[in-house]
Amino acid sequence: MGRRPTVNLHLPPGMRPKKGARGQVWYYLDKGVQPDGSRPWIPLGSSFPDALRAYAELVETVKAPAVTVPELLNDWNTRTAAERKAGTLDDIRFSLPNLMRFFGDPPARLDQVDPIHIRQYLDWRVTEAKKAKKESNAKRVAAGRSAVVIKPNEGAVRANREIAWLSAAWNWARDRGITKAPNPSTGVKRHKEGGRDIYVEDDELGAILRYADEPLREAIELAYLIGQRPGDLREIRETDIRDGCIVLEQGKTDAKLRIEITGALDELVTRIKARKEKIEGVRTLALVCNERGQPLLKSAMRYRFDKARDAAASAATDKAQAERLRSIQFRDLRAKAASDMEALDKAQKLLGHTSRDMTEHYVRKRRGEKVSPVK
Repeated sequence: MGRRPTVNLHLPPGMRPKKGARGQVWYYLDKGVQPDGSRPWIPLGSSFPDALRAYAELVETVKAPAVTVPELLNDWNTRTAAERKAGTLDDIRFSLPNLMRFFGDPPARLDQVDPIHIRQYLDWRVTEAKKAKKESNAKRVAAGRSAVVIKPNEGAVRANREIAWLSAAWNWARDRGITKAPNPSTGVKRHKEGGRDIYVEDDELGAILRYADEPLREAIELAYLIGQRPGDLREIRETDIRDGCIVLEQGKTDAKLRIEITGALDELVTRIKARKEKIEGVRTLALVCNERGQPLLKSAMRYRFDKARDAAASAATDKAQAERLRSIQFRDLRAKAASDMEALDKAQKLLGHTSRDMTEHYVRKRRGEKVSPVK
């Protein structure tokens, strides 16, 4: 009798993992010592679920262990990453740790997950989000900053998104024969999502701009004038300015736009270039950059905006106004840009929406429809 294994206890008898030079794990079937003295290892692949299926076909007398939720999520994420955009990949990577934490202690087999567990996850995620926000507020107060408002359904949107990714991974597994278990998220009611409905008033934007540094002020003005998403804003390069237009392709929808550089936008672009020319050393081609001439990254833009917004809220004399200011996000500038345009068809083109109805709903939800009195 061979010795009892002490590692890789989750693997069936004879299956061996081997890590490659780049950290990729490959699985093999160890056939043991043969009569001729050889000890062949039959490759099973780098995907654990596929390796289990190959193992079961080669060793029919041994039942392969069931795939767990963490194993499925890891395999699905690895094998579908190449076909996804950067923003989608970031959202998946942000979601997986929470799913792993809930379904991985102990690891839940796919055939053990029922709709009730999806409901429990949705509720658990909201509770955890509120707890995290309370801890964040405690740190903000200790640092002399104001606490942010904790919403009654804090984390509900994230919970819905994360279950959506679990559902996508589950359907992917069913398509490939990894599991026959039905998708447990089917029929489970998700949290209600109200969506953002904030319209940034001119005086509110002015209050934030008063406390914004020069790079942030440029970013805010550019976001308002061209009405693009923050991610697309950061991707604009000086080389994208051609024939008097800013030429860009939206990352979310792949919509291609040519925005004319005229009026206030022309003045802003000229001002940005003038500031960049005064910076010594190597400068980025990114239009939105910091004081050193380097790209203004996502985290830096958010930090600067939050700092300016909180300063404006602290200076407000009215408590309700202060709370409203703290609820404003950088992305709300896109909705303000669309709402401030008189012609809805022009707003639709600027935002890159595929239909007028989409733009109409987007604008009315923020500012409301303008109507006339009875008399």
